[in-house]
Amino acid sequence: MQQNEPAPSIREAHRAASATLPFSDDADFAAADRGFLGTLDDPAIRDESGRVVWDTSTFGFLDGDAPLTVHPSLWRQGRLVLKNGLFEVTEGLYQVRGLDLSVMSFIEGDSGVIVVDPLLTKETGAAALGLYRRHRGDRPIVAVIFTHSHLDHFGGVLGIVAAEDVNEGRVEIVAPAGFMEHAISENVFAGTAMARRAGYMYGAALDRGPSGQVGAGLGLTLSTGETTLLVPTVDVAATGETLTFDGVEFEFQLAPNTEAPAEMHFFVPRYNALCMAENATHNLHNLLTLRGALVRDPHVWSQYLTEAIERYGDRADILFTSHHWPTWGRDELVAFLRVQRDLYGYLHDQTLRLLNRGFTGAEIAEDLTLPPALEREWSTRGYYGSVSHNVKAIAQRYLGWFDGNPARLWPHPPEALAARYVAALGGVDRVVALAQTAYDDGDFRWAATLLDHAVFADPGSAPAKALYADTLEQLAYGSENATWRNFFLSGATELRDGNFGTPTAANAPAVLAELTPEQIFDSIAITVDGPRAWDLDLALDVVFSDLGRTFHLTLTNGVLIHVERRSAGDAPLRVTITKPDFLALLGGDPAPPSLVLEGDAGVLQQLTAVLQRGDPDFSIVLP
Repeated sequence: MQQNEPAPSIREAHRAASATLPFSDDADFAAADRGFLGTLDDPAIRDESGRVVWDTSTFGFLDGDAPLTVHPSLWRQGRLVLKNGLFEVTEGLYQVRGLDLSVMSFIEGDSGVIVVDPLLTKETGAAALGLYRRHRGDRPIVAVIFTHSHLDHFGGVLGIVAAEDVNEGRVEIVAPAGFMEHAISENVFAGTAMARRAGYMYGAALDRGPSGQVGAGLGLTLSTGETTLLVPTVDVAATGETLTFDGVEFEFQLAPNTEAPAEMHFFVPRYNALCMAENATHNLHNLLTLRGALVRDPHVWSQYLTEAIERYGDRADILFTSHHWPTWGRDELVAFLRVQRDLYGYLHDQTLRLLNRGFTGAEIAEDLTLPPALEREWSTRGYYGSVSHNVKAIAQRYLGWFDGNPARLWPHPPEALAARYVAALGGVDRVVALAQTAYDDGDFRWAATLLDHAVFADPGSAPAKALYADTLEQLAYGSENATWRNFFLSGATELRDGNFGTPTAANAPAVLAELTPEQIFDSIAITVDGPRAWDLDLALDVVFSDLGRTFHLTLTNGVLIHVERRSAGDAPLRVTITKPDFLALLGGDPAPPSLVLEGDAGVLQQLTAVLQRGDPDFSIVLP
């Protein structure tokens, strides 16, 4: 990828950050190194075909002082999350860090081990387990805990346990109530769009290096292996609920609608250890992740952190999470939780105060700053979330996308709006000239706005695309936020080299296999091409022969409806099939083995003809 030098304004901003942030405080480096036992001999983790799905060594450039192309604070965070291997948190409690975006924890029982959050993919999960067993012996897994419903905390499960062991009761899968509903709705229903945007957010297609991808703040990046899922066998339904596995007691605290819609913390008395899942990490988290998700609730997030302090603050000596490094010491972990609690509480309360004074989310995001005591804490820095987009997310949560100004109620969509702006400014060449002036003045935000309109009005304009890429690159160099940097650089890459699609697969087969019939039908319904189906009036029964369940489906007005009921003989078509073969049918297999059609086969043909798959290569930075 073409690379330019950072502009003078970017260099000056980096010098100012270096002079004002507490870089002499190296406590995080000592904590991130503490308890190190060893790492992989070969940093490259491969799938069954030999393809590399993770390689920590590609981030080996993260050493020494920050280059001018990276914000010095982000560089520091990158060096911290690069630390990888097996770490002893305390005797009997271990973590594998730096082998995926997330962290896998191992809690030893009387003879076996309980695994917490088995990473994103089967391959990295297996590698982490192998590393643990190399140092701690071949202890059997007796339970797996999913702390929440995000893919990087359950996707590697089939790399560490077999489905048969779960089905036959040798391994329990424990998750918060609502886990499956939210895991499916996020990773399947909007999976194609989220995966495409996640490619931007995590910089999956970017070269790694001082001018490219330097991490994701919360970790290095996403592994690219096979994502999997097993349905929980135990749902934690209430705060204070206790469960015991292999002699180890767990006391759970539910924390729904925080970092994930279904999330929980837990306390382990045997080790005086408190797991805070992903609600108290060493950075400001997202209230609305840039890949897209439900807007999170900072108010209850703050309240659950207060509850954790009150319930466990006088009992816990260790705090560990599903990302980053632990905190040791009762006073230290309570202080850490208070800072995190105040961080989300302040953003929530101050945004609402200003919304009620008539300011918009965009205006508040421009002016709101954290209190000095919070600003000085490394754990509040915006490497993953940011004050700017979190404030806008709060405004969206309470007031929606419309800011109340009637002129913004019904604007033209981007492409039509761009054509009008560009015409009003005197054409594409004139807009590029204005953008060049802004670029030269160091006003990269205004240059990007102008060039966004230019390329949407004329996608073939080489000068507009070239300057736009250069502008996004400068915005990346200046960003302390890793995901912003990755978005800017991904846009620059596609402007220069073309669409890179979706580097990480959405809707993995192992995840789809765990869908209930209801979820399968819901996922079909969102693929119906409404206009093409307006005039169809279809009905069919689907009998899942392996489940003993029958559903009646209708398609009218472009809406697919399903109802579980016995066949009444009124449907023109009866489809009998196993659930795996039904998924194969949807995937394009015209005649899976168990398929039996009784009646008018044309009904099925008409239905499948109006289903439209998501496009994993849709355009983002161009129209």
